[in-house]
Amino acid sequence: MTTMNSELTHLDQADTAHALEIAPRVWWVGHVLDDDVFQCHVYLIEQGDQSVLFDPGSRLTFPGTLRKIEEVIPFTRIRYFVCHHQDPDITAALPLIDEMTDRPDAVIVTHWRAEALLKHYGLKMPFWLVDQHDWRLPLDDRELRFVFTPYAHFPGAFCTFDPSTGVLFSSDLYGGFTARPTLVAQDESHFEALRPFHEHYMPSRDILNYALSRIEQYPVKIIAAQHGSIIPERLVSYMTDKLKHLDCGIYLFAQGNTDIQRLSHLNETLREITQTMLLYRDFRDIADRLFHVVSRNLPVEKIDYYARLEDGTLLTLSHETRFSGVVGDAPAEVLAILGMTRPEWEMAHASMDPDLHGHTLHTGFFCSRHTEDDELVVTMPLFSPQRERIEAAALIYLQRENDVTPEQEQVIQQIAMPLQVALEREMIYRSIDSKRKEAYQRSIRDPLTGLFTRVYMQDVMERQCSLQDRDENALVSALMIDVDHFKTVNDTYGHPAGDEVLKQVATVMRQAVRDTDIPVRFGGEEFILFLVGTTPTDAGRSAERIRSAIETHAFEVNQDAPIPLTVSLGLAFRDPFEPLDSLILRADEALYRAKLAGRNRCEIAVTQRSGVVVVG
Repeated sequence: MTTMNSELTHLDQADTAHALEIAPRVWWVGHVLDDDVFQCHVYLIEQGDQSVLFDPGSRLTFPGTLRKIEEVIPFTRIRYFVCHHQDPDITAALPLIDEMTDRPDAVIVTHWRAEALLKHYGLKMPFWLVDQHDWRLPLDDRELRFVFTPYAHFPGAFCTFDPSTGVLFSSDLYGGFTARPTLVAQDESHFEALRPFHEHYMPSRDILNYALSRIEQYPVKIIAAQHGSIIPERLVSYMTDKLKHLDCGIYLFAQGNTDIQRLSHLNETLREITQTMLLYRDFRDIADRLFHVVSRNLPVEKIDYYARLEDGTLLTLSHETRFSGVVGDAPAEVLAILGMTRPEWEMAHASMDPDLHGHTLHTGFFCSRHTEDDELVVTMPLFSPQRERIEAAALIYLQRENDVTPEQEQVIQQIAMPLQVALEREMIYRSIDSKRKEAYQRSIRDPLTGLFTRVYMQDVMERQCSLQDRDENALVSALMIDVDHFKTVNDTYGHPAGDEVLKQVATVMRQAVRDTDIPVRFGGEEFILFLVGTTPTDAGRSAERIRSAIETHAFEVNQDAPIPLTVSLGLAFRDPFEPLDSLILRADEALYRAKLAGRNRCEIAVTQRSGVVVVG
């Protein structure tokens, strides 16, 4: 009995001119064609007169295969001819086999979808359909399991698993292109033979991953691939995992040129772009990485991005600003196309729009123009999927003045969607951040006056007071302000007029103070202004400036004449380590004295540290 060697080390120096046993009673009987990167393998399970031949081969290889079969068993002892799909590299030998086979019980084992095509060979051998036999084939010392792998690469594609040895006859799956025929894969580098084969042969990653998930349900030890090399146990999991992450269907990228290696390189570029957007959050990192990836395919000097924000303003993300984002103008060629639909954009080129003078339209996806500085600038419009209008654009500056080649056209066309997704995501992030800031401002701003709320005051002023406690020169003053006779305004003109008066008082306050000062609506008609880093003398001047500005302001609230209005003020200077509540209380007491003294004036809360301030 043959010992099982699932690492296939016994085949390292094997002579492929003869049949080779890869597992107990499982034989490789293929034929190596010189200078053929698409080597096709044939396998035999030795089962007496119930033997099984997998993927018999073409008319080119069958004579060599027949000779090797005869080294193991007489050809007449084969009853089952398994055809995993209908391609001629595994089925073109069927007419020869049909002529050689006289036994009435010999059958072609396949799926009904392949039978619909193979019947056109006009064979006398009947078909034995795996889908009509519970996907199982009992043999003398084992039972084969058929694994349905639809669309990989054929609608009726399937594999065969031998539970007794762990050998998977994988058909096109795990196949590869091998420049030099190697019977057994030696190491992980063999995946580079699998990559282009699967990328172009398998329709999509979803289809490939579904097929792999079905295979993973079985304890596979050896993969007897139809193409490329046999994969030993140590590489099975590695190859399976790597295949799961392939992007397949690269012929979808082809536009006349169907060179597999070129398409595989393009596919790798697009995969890197996709991974970039998955791995990176910050647009600056994304833009840098995209530039690095794209520059391997195009002579790119820089890529600038432009997008219209929700409020209609234009955001520029350029190399010069490290993609930090600047709101402002864009080049005329960008401004001219924003808001256009795709038909409108194409028509603008056809009608020789002045803003697009000198632009050449390419494949309906982008246009290009030559500059006076010997540059080629590609304008790539990015269409909003919701509105189907141009909401953003990328300008790709190429280093050489030359026409865009067909290969470059394809690269640019294929990166349009990833670039659009990256830019849309950045706009979404910026919109979310803007809304977050708006929500924060609403939470800290009084909705009527727009001044800060007491909650915000408490938080920010506690920190400011702590700063003063560490640095006695970081002065803090509190100016309490109250509208004189405000109840009369409400009673005489109504509460809407009173609200309008409060809004205008707040406006006058904001105009009279610095950006570093903190104006707060304290409650009702009462306000408080915190002056940070202001000397007592300057604080007194600020108080007088506010008092005077309100007194002279024309409070118009839909009346025949402006409402005369004044305010009273109380000013307090904080002592180090004084609690905030104590500072506010002293300012409020000073305000009360101002009201008692006749209103429309400012009183100062005197402390040991306060200077003498004269307020007119």
